[in-house]
Amino acid sequence: METAAPPRVQALAETGVSRLPAQYIQPPEHRPAHPSSSPVPAALSVPVVDLSSPNAADAVRAACADWGAFHVVGHGVPGELLDAVRGAGLAFFRAPMEDKLRFACDPARGAAAEGYGSRMLANDDSVLDWRDYFDHHTLPESRRDPAHWPDFVPGYRDTIVKYSNSMKDLAQRLLRIISENLNLPPSYIEEVVGEVYQNITISYYSPCPQPDLALGLQSHSDMGAITLLIQDDVGGLEVLKDGMWIPVAPLPDGILVILADQTEIITNGRYKSSVHRAVVNAERARLSVATFYDPSKSRKICTAPQLVSKDEPQKYRDVIYGDYVSSWYSKGPEGKRNIDALLIQP
Repeated sequence: METAAPPRVQALAETGVSRLPAQYIQPPEHRPAHPSSSPVPAALSVPVVDLSSPNAADAVRAACADWGAFHVVGHGVPGELLDAVRGAGLAFFRAPMEDKLRFACDPARGAAAEGYGSRMLANDDSVLDWRDYFDHHTLPESRRDPAHWPDFVPGYRDTIVKYSNSMKDLAQRLLRIISENLNLPPSYIEEVVGEVYQNITISYYSPCPQPDLALGLQSHSDMGAITLLIQDDVGGLEVLKDGMWIPVAPLPDGILVILADQTEIITNGRYKSSVHRAVVNAERARLSVATFYDPSKSRKICTAPQLVSKDEPQKYRDVIYGDYVSSWYSKGPEGKRNIDALLIQP
């Protein structure tokens, strides 16, 4: 159990609290309505790529180079499975607290322990996100134990397993396209990453009494290779583009692809990881499901030598992925400061 953790955000919200507790108040420069925020041009939105189109590879290339985040449709994942995962997550978070707490994270197992939690960072003095989550360890299969997942939502465990397998296939399909777009062998990024470590995190963002002071998830780029995310119809995810926070409009059967830090390292910065955050609102709870495709912690991640030249020298030092993860959880994400620490010439 997370005995030392603050109260679950959902429990706090359901008490009808009218003022945000101090530990959730973001510093002024990080608040969603900060005066320096640039207005967003109406035409600016995350690209949508139809993977069933003959031009899909070109569209993926442009989206990776310009955004680092894009929706895919025509991906072959049944809409019924996407709905089933969202429905399972919602059923869990709507269940009585005593049922949910049976599957609480064990903080003794370190940051990002599997289970139901509210605080992911090891840093005790960090501002807390207005979010609860359930993190599932889904791949490799030796690490997948459905007994750690809720047993009181019908079909929950089977749904997560099906979704895990489906997301692995889609992530590998995308990584092959990305590799080929850089004139690398199709399996190049997959082989650098090695045996995939996949986590599926269902996040629940309760209505917030002062949403202008809080964040559901602070600004960060993801640690691993690639993240696949679905959300409900509420909205709240934003990606950083040219200094502006761009809302990611929900797309019912769309899956958001987010390039992560190890892909930026492997591609020598040709493709950048996407900085993103989640804002909250006062009226409606929001749910999202993120699937992370990561290397093992013992894996050494290196830039592809084919992408290094006299004109384009290597930008990032090689890194053992476990060291990178430890830094991320101990220092906190704060934009891209963890990958920036690997720059050879900052």
